[in-house]
Amino acid sequence: MNIEEALVILDTFLEHGLSDVQEIIFRKAWEGQTYPDIAESCGYDANYIKDVGSKLWKLLSQAFGEEVTKSNFRSVLRRRGLQRALPTQNSVLSEKLQPVPAVLRQSQPTNRAKDGISASSLVIEKQDERKTPVSNPDFLENPGGSVPLNSFFYIERPPIEERTYTEINKPGSLIRIKAPSKMGKTSLMHRILTHAKQTGVHTVQIGLQRADSQVFTSLEKFLRWFCANVSRQLNLEIRLDDYWDEDIGSKVSCTLYLQEYLLEKIDAPVVLALDEVNRIFEYPEISKDFLPLLRSWYEDASELEIWQKLRLVVVHATEAYIPLDINQSPFNVGLPIKLSEFSLEQMQDLAVRHGLDWAKGEKGLEKLALLRAMIGGHPYLARLALYNLGNQTVTLEQLLQEAPTIAGIYSNYLRHHLANLQEHPELAIALKRVVTSPTSVQLEAIAAYKLESMGLIKLEGNQAMPSCELYQLYFREQLT
Repeated sequence: MNIEEALVILDTFLEHGLSDVQEIIFRKAWEGQTYPDIAESCGYDANYIKDVGSKLWKLLSQAFGEEVTKSNFRSVLRRRGLQRALPTQNSVLSEKLQPVPAVLRQSQPTNRAKDGISASSLVIEKQDERKTPVSNPDFLENPGGSVPLNSFFYIERPPIEERTYTEINKPGSLIRIKAPSKMGKTSLMHRILTHAKQTGVHTVQIGLQRADSQVFTSLEKFLRWFCANVSRQLNLEIRLDDYWDEDIGSKVSCTLYLQEYLLEKIDAPVVLALDEVNRIFEYPEISKDFLPLLRSWYEDASELEIWQKLRLVVVHATEAYIPLDINQSPFNVGLPIKLSEFSLEQMQDLAVRHGLDWAKGEKGLEKLALLRAMIGGHPYLARLALYNLGNQTVTLEQLLQEAPTIAGIYSNYLRHHLANLQEHPELAIALKRVVTSPTSVQLEAIAAYKLESMGLIKLEGNQAMPSCELYQLYFREQLT
């Protein structure tokens, strides 16, 4: 049996066939390649390929009614091929044996950059082709962390994605993504990086939440940590001591390291994504110098060609509450992207993808409006609700009744917020004022910043109000 015959067998068992990425993994695994080999040849992250591969074997196990793994799938398919009577096999094969898609032929990253096509770009571009409702609860996606690139459950928020894909192609560009916690900032950032890779640029992702506390003890330690991370991700030797000079200071040393070493050394532009930038807001002595430094690099691109090779993506939960000169702040330049909550129509789209037939049509919108009134269209809260509804572990009526209680599906999530508030009494007092007031209230600036970063309040000017009914009901009870 050859690979094309095996794919014909798969088509007889799988109702919707394989996705582009699944077919890539299937073909490469048939050739005996490992997950790291597949990731390297197709320009994917190795962990991502391993995750998609694991889900592929689970899908085939469901379809064949027996355990299918990367090590036994060939024998399972050969056995199935012999067991099934296929009188029209020859004609079927002649229809199926079409030329291999271009994405499967282009195994070298340089070819993909030249042609402007990549497997990763197809993952993004073909979102609309996968909008078939999920019928098997086993394949529902338990929400948590960023949404995988190949996820059936990623909801686009037009025109945000297309605007960011266009902007990141511009030399010296800067994109600022702002939203409260669990609103989809990191998921969008990953898609921007994936899109950028298809053009042949380098990508670097710095997650500030991964930095040890000691990194934030001084500006010099932070900038050296920053430069070392960028160097490693670009596969360049770390040469900090060659460029660091205490006489000219850390900021100038860092700038020279990027300009005269990293940007000179690399053969293509680099997209540098900084995630969870709001963590640095907790260290004013560092943020008051680092944030203007980012702004200066962006402005240098208008005068120095070398800095046009650097494109920045800054992801944060809110603006810094520390005072910054308007001409030094990176939060009033570049392309601002503020992620909004899901609209009612987007929630309906997501509900249908979870296989909830009752969510269709006008009656479905009426039912989902009750859910949106409770959670405010918050993407994570919506996905958690629809995951549980899709698994039929709870009814919509029961979910709404129990949502703000310790018996509801949001219990762990709400308890996590409550624990944080109890560790910071000043925040608990501030939030109590918000949830017990019949009107919006004005809060002290730092408390407002932190509560908005947590997603618990919305700010309109200087006035704060609960982000949704869920928070108001739960914390009004717990904080009294």
